[in-house]
Amino acid sequence: MITWDNFYLFATVSICLWLTGAISALRSSGQSKIAVVLTVAGITCLGIFIAGLWISLQRPPLRTMGETRLWYSFFMGIAGLLTYIRWKYRWILSFSTLLSTVFVIINLLKPEIHDQSLMPALQSVWFIPHVTVYMFSYSVLGCAFIIAICGLVHHKEEYLVTADNLVYSGVAFLSIGMLLGSLWAKEAWGNYWSWDPKETWAVVTWMGYLLYMHLRLRDRLRKKMLYVILIFSFLALQMCWYGVNYLPSAQQSVHLYNRNN
Repeated sequence: MITWDNFYLFATVSICLWLTGAISALRSSGQSKIAVVLTVAGITCLGIFIAGLWISLQRPPLRTMGETRLWYSFFMGIAGLLTYIRWKYRWILSFSTLLSTVFVIINLLKPEIHDQSLMPALQSVWFIPHVTVYMFSYSVLGCAFIIAICGLVHHKEEYLVTADNLVYSGVAFLSIGMLLGSLWAKEAWGNYWSWDPKETWAVVTWMGYLLYMHLRLRDRLRKKMLYVILIFSFLALQMCWYGVNYLPSAQQSVHLYNRNN
């Protein structure tokens, strides 16, 4: 049976496959089929662990911060791979691998207690789609963040076009996640929206990306400033994801991880 004690084995294999795939992509003059196969193998390995952990816990592994980091690493690998296949940036797998690896290592260094308990609010049909859609949107917007950093350095027009597509896709999933979350909140707490810290930062993040889309479509700012907006929007996303957990005002939030109610 797969448990969290086995995570280091799956993590090691996944990271090795991702790193080898990223190196293969960098060395190739075009799109490397070997890089694609190795990256898919790494994603599959981590996916097997997630599925096995789900079975052993008898609940979706989405409750704790460590479990959401696990999903982020998984989806980051997918987002990086899709970006590589679509736009053929040889370096994108290196950056997506770096982000995935960072979150995997954090989970290795900060092991958590994973039990079968699931608070009543999480025993909802909206729980799984809300969190997984959010994690996927975070990974796609993570790739947009990587592109924005590269755009600031290299000033290539093609990077902005790529960022556009990633932002449009990421915001679409982000919006769906917010809608699912509001339906969940209505079922669990009686209100669609309560403006607690996490919900407030969710709106700040959403508005940041909408601002980018609005200014981009109207061509109101220089490319450099557009990249800066993307970077700050991604930092707001990180605050929404886990930063709010450390705010004093969030200690009574219904969104605080590891609460027992």
